[in-house]
Amino acid sequence: MIKERRYKVLFLEDEPTIREVLTEYMSISGYHVTGVERGDVAMELLQEQSFDIAVLDICVPGADGFEVLRSIRTGKKDIAVIMLTALEDEQTQVKAFNLYADDYVIKPVSPIILLKRMETILRRTASSGGEQTTGLVLREEAYCAYYQGEKLPLTLSEYLLLQTLMQQPGRVFTREQLILSIFNEDYIGNDRIIDAHVKNLRKKLPISCIKTVIGVGYQFSKDAARA
Repeated sequence: MIKERRYKVLFLEDEPTIREVLTEYMSISGYHVTGVERGDVAMELLQEQSFDIAVLDICVPGADGFEVLRSIRTGKKDIAVIMLTALEDEQTQVKAFNLYADDYVIKPVSPIILLKRMETILRRTASSGGEQTTGLVLREEAYCAYYQGEKLPLTLSEYLLLQTLMQQPGRVFTREQLILSIFNEDYIGNDRIIDAHVKNLRKKLPISCIKTVIGVGYQFSKDAARA
C-alpha cells in the first residue's frame, strides 16, 4: 500500500462495474481516484488538474485510451500511465509502449495485481530523480532510454548495450561479454561490432558516460558523466 502520501489517480474505464470495483480497491488502498468513462472527459481533466498516475482503458467512447496517452506524452506531463484493456495482441501492446506507456495490463485483472503494478511504477517514478545522478533513466519494460525526460533515439542493440553497462557502473565489460548480453549466442562475427555500437551510442548520448578501458573493453562511468 502507498503510505507516504495520497497519490491522485485518473481512472478511465467505461464499464461501470469494473470502474466501481477497481475505484473502491484503489480508494481503500489510499489513492484519491477520479473515475471517468469517456476519453475526451479524461483529456479535459488532465488540462485542469494534476495527477500522479493514469489507468486508461483503450476502448472507450469520446477518445480512446491511445489518444489520451498521446495527449499526456505530447504535453510532456510527468504522469505514470498504465494501459488497462482486453486487447492482448502483440501489435496493440507494442503501440502502447511506443507511446511510452509504463505498463500494459490485460483484463480481466485482479485488483490486487493492478494495485501492485501501480505501487511499483509510482515507487520507481518517485525515486528516479535521485537514483540517476546523470539524469539518464531506462524504462526496461519499453526498451527505452530517457535523458532529462526526453527519449533517446536508440536502436535495440544500442539500448541493450547501455542497459548492460548501466546495471553495473564501474565494472569493465569485455567485448565478448557485451556481445553475449546483446545477441546471446546468436552472433557470429568480429567482436569489433561492439566498437561500432559504442561509437554510435556515444553520438546519441548527451553526456559522456561510457569509458574505454584500453586492452579490455568498456564501462559506465558516473565520474565521466559528471565532468
